[in-house]
Amino acid sequence: MKIEEFVQNFADQFETTDGNEITENTEFKMLDEWDSMVGLSVIGMIHNTYKVKISGGDINQAVTVKDLFELVRFKVEAE
Repeated sequence: MKIEEFVQNFADQFETTDGNEITENTEFKMLDEWDSMVGLSVIGMIHNTYKVKISGGDINQAVTVKDLFELVRFKVEAE
């Protein structure tokens, strides 16, 4: 699992935000387009792509895209 791929998959969940604006260090909740629907899309993307489940609480604890990546990587390796 590579962070560049994760960042791209994450960025693909946004409709109007330029994907080039999103990096591993992006504080994603600060993005104008971030809302609960995008959050649900991210949860779905992670489940479908990486076959792990994360919760809304996991997203609330994360600050950056890299935080989410590390959580997903940990869960993938734990299975």
